[in-house]
Amino acid sequence: MLVVLTAVFSLLGACSSRPDVGALALNNTPAEGARVHDVLIVTTRERDDRPDTYFNGERAGKTNYAAASVSVPPSHVPGAIEWPGSLPGDPAKDFVARDASYLADRTAYQSRLNQELRERSRGQREVFLFIHGFNTLFAEGLYRFTQFSHDAGYAGVPVLFTWASRGKIQDYLYDLNSAAIARDALEQTLTDLAASDAEEITILAHSMGNWLLMETIRQMPASERRKLQPRIKRIIMAAPDIDIDLFKASMKKLGTPKKPFVVVVSKDDRALRASRALSGGVERLGAFSNDEELTELGAVVIDLTEVHSADATHHSKFAALAEFSPELQQALAHRSLTSHSSIDGPNDLGQDLGGFVGNAAQTAITLPIRIIAAPVTLARGGT
Repeated sequence: MLVVLTAVFSLLGACSSRPDVGALALNNTPAEGARVHDVLIVTTRERDDRPDTYFNGERAGKTNYAAASVSVPPSHVPGAIEWPGSLPGDPAKDFVARDASYLADRTAYQSRLNQELRERSRGQREVFLFIHGFNTLFAEGLYRFTQFSHDAGYAGVPVLFTWASRGKIQDYLYDLNSAAIARDALEQTLTDLAASDAEEITILAHSMGNWLLMETIRQMPASERRKLQPRIKRIIMAAPDIDIDLFKASMKKLGTPKKPFVVVVSKDDRALRASRALSGGVERLGAFSNDEELTELGAVVIDLTEVHSADATHHSKFAALAEFSPELQQALAHRSLTSHSSIDGPNDLGQDLGGFVGNAAQTAITLPIRIIAAPVTLARGGT
């Protein structure tokens, strides 16, 4: 069994070199068509004194704050991260860091957050919070979030919550305990967002980050949850590495949410198969096969099983959804999904989503997904 698990998890870290020491080397060379994204950072990672590194995978014992600007190249392919072959990268074809700095403390972070929000017009003062998963280096979480925000055309304020993952396949239990340690810091972050000038908050968590999110929401005092709830636009749980029985227990304790959680699953997720083997054979939420049971708990299920995966583990398919964010937002806002008790049926939803994108291009590349139990196809222009 150990040999099988090692082989599967090795797929997750299969790239020849990963961005670690010096990964945020700055490059301010102009590049026509490149777009820069400013990201606020809240982390329980330890500061790293090595040049252009900022944070490592060890636990800080306190919450640190930072800000970074990352440039996406004009040749960017949706869903991908164009990693530099050598640092500091070429902004014409690579993701590159344009700026990065520590923020002094929580007060400085709160001030920067509200400043960013006030620079946006009313009705656009939104925050997008991302919580990464297992086996994620600091730069990997930052660049993945930048990719998703860029492909989604997100205009709000991106906030990355990055906990102390070592980014090593053999450190699954270390990462799980690091996520547990980060619960109080994430609770404070959610409380700060609820008290900020943000009009709406979208939360996206990936893999083990969903375990952290659910445990944090569960431990929050009811009074704090009530303050947060009106600001929540959507909670998206991508490939959640959560014991399905634990998720059911948490949802029963919390009750059916006023706005359903969006659970992104893929039944061919190899990383979650390995996690299931490590966890006594109990199914993981992100690979759960009973969509109807999840909807009864107050979730909208997006099934990506039939979507082609760019990574060998099929664990990061959610990255492809960003390109279709406007269409998905419209579908999820449809009246058939606004009330758990009034779902109109799979055909109705399928026709609605298809209508949003079906005529988007004369030549189409299809991305097959399922929402609830409805076969739905999204299309993007291509050749």
